Amino acid sequence: MSGFRVGVDIGGTFTDIVFLADDGRVFTKKVSSTVADYALAIIDGLEQMFDQYGLGANDISELLHGTTVGSNAILELKGARTGLITTAGFRDVLEIRTLRMPRLYDLTWEKPVPLVERYLRREVTERIDSNGAISIPLDHASAERAVDFLVAEKVEAIAVCLINSYANPVHERDIATIIEARAPGLPYCISFDVLPEMKEYERTSTTVINTYVMPIIGTYLRSLRRALDARGIAAPLLLMQSNGGLMTAEAAARLPANVIESGPAGGVVGAQALSRALDIPNIISFDMGGTTAKASLIEGGERSL
Repeated sequence: MSGFRVGVDIGGTFTDIVFLADDGRVFTKKVSSTVADYALAIIDGLEQMFDQYGLGANDISELLHGTTVGSNAILELKGARTGLITTAGFRDVLEIRTLRMPRLYDLTWEKPVPLVERYLRREVTERIDSNGAISIPLDHASAERAVDFLVAEKVEAIAVCLINSYANPVHERDIATIIEARAPGLPYCISFDVLPEMKEYERTSTTVINTYVMPIIGTYLRSLRRALDARGIAAPLLLMQSNGGLMTAEAAARLPANVIESGPAGGVVGAQALSRALDIPNIISFDMGGTTAKASLIEGGERSL
């Protein structure tokens, strides 16, 4: 037997594994998640499947993975201690947001706690205009002071998001060079690499989220890849993205913001497939996990992610 595509979905409580053969046969397994190292549950489940169905590492053609590791880290505020470097005057973008309340008449609504505390948001002197021209050159001394301050505060990762950098990332790249020189090995993200689009809050918050979960997801994926390799499982590892597509594990480690809703997205894609198979175009999907619950609509056979 060969050519099994393997789907693995990790939650805070259980890990689900599905083997799909070329001829349509389906084998499933549910094991308890290992929170200290989620990769252990995957390996344990795969080995149980091998023993139960007489399979081996070479029978796996590819491994498709959905996970809530990123979303749980955000919800439980267990991501990396993150610092933010931004243009002078834009330190409070994370709290000002878009000046819109999600529930206009709910007087009890409170803003979520920012993932970066205010004193860990440092400003630098620079300015790029909306056309990408340099209005104020980067003051390298202010950038060095910002990096040194954050390193002294023992941040575990640094996010860099400068005004209008989507039009010209030269200053962000300069700061990246300073981080590499003054804090070798410290994880960092620049907004141009994460979300090179206009709208400051969306770009800043996405870059911060990417930085916040990058050490956790990166460590997890590297651990999983090593464990798979140690057991002779050389199949490519692909991660479910929040939009329902797939990306390589290497890309997910660099841009983990794209897999924050990885687990929930897999459930929605599956619900859409079931909707079409049963010819029921309008359905509601509900995915209950041990940490979170997710709901989605399939309208006219189409999903919205």
